[in-house]
Amino acid sequence: MKILFIGTVLFSKNILDEIIKSKNEIVGVIGKRKSKFNSDYYDLVKYSKKKKIDTIYSDKINSIKIFRWIKKRKPDIIFCIGWSQLLNKKILNIAPKGVIGYHPSDLPKNRGRHPIIWSLALGLKNIGSSFFYMDSKADTGRIISKKMIKIKKNSDSNSIYKNLIKEGRKQIREIIFKMKKNKLYSFPQKNSQSNYWRKRSEIDGKIDWRMSADNINNLVKALTKPYPGAYFLLKEKKIIIWKSKVINLNTRNFEPGKIIEFNKHLVIKCGSKALKIITFHPKINLKRVKYL
Repeated sequence: MKILFIGTVLFSKNILDEIIKSKNEIVGVIGKRKSKFNSDYYDLVKYSKKKKIDTIYSDKINSIKIFRWIKKRKPDIIFCIGWSQLLNKKILNIAPKGVIGYHPSDLPKNRGRHPIIWSLALGLKNIGSSFFYMDSKADTGRIISKKMIKIKKNSDSNSIYKNLIKEGRKQIREIIFKMKKNKLYSFPQKNSQSNYWRKRSEIDGKIDWRMSADNINNLVKALTKPYPGAYFLLKEKKIIIWKSKVINLNTRNFEPGKIIEFNKHLVIKCGSKALKIITFHPKINLKRVKYL
């Protein structure tokens, strides 16, 4: 089976590794030279060249140049994993077995942008790992494989990402095995159950101390590394929180944003409960600061 692969993030690299292990013929890999929008960017072209796979960089996946490059290689199937652009119908129709995409959510729920971040920020209990046949719309195609991963109390974006990689590798092995046996089945999504998450903006990461400590802690876990981090401003200086913990204190008479304790860790009163800030950057002198 001739496979062409499109991807640009660390998750893409892990899925490509499993495809390489499957001993199928990889006729080409398309990646990006750099990416401003992916904190988990990975140079798949550089990686694939070391494995003597034909490669090309592209920022315009739907260009005539890329269409011709793909068509010339006559793939049986295309995998498009971790690519933020939709493919046009001309490219979707090149491979006789179609194009397989991926989305880390419980499709048809939570289509769209930044599913890991929104899942954690909203305090969801589970996150999906879904492979599907791509069509002309975002995350709407027939589902091939879907597994659910529990979001634990101490889960953050980094641990969830690692769990998705682990589960995704298992899923792709199963998908390729079923394809070889001609037993790969799919089922349609129920659009009535769908919703779309929007693209995250910088302001979404700004902490409002009037929020509950639980909600702020969820935001910190959602935006920790490899993402840019939840933050607050102190004298117009951005302070990023990488790790925090909710504290149950009798602080009913304290207003939100008040610094309750500043010894080894900073403790801040929130709308309800308090937040212990375990790791933050850059270091700041808070001896004369009473409120954030």
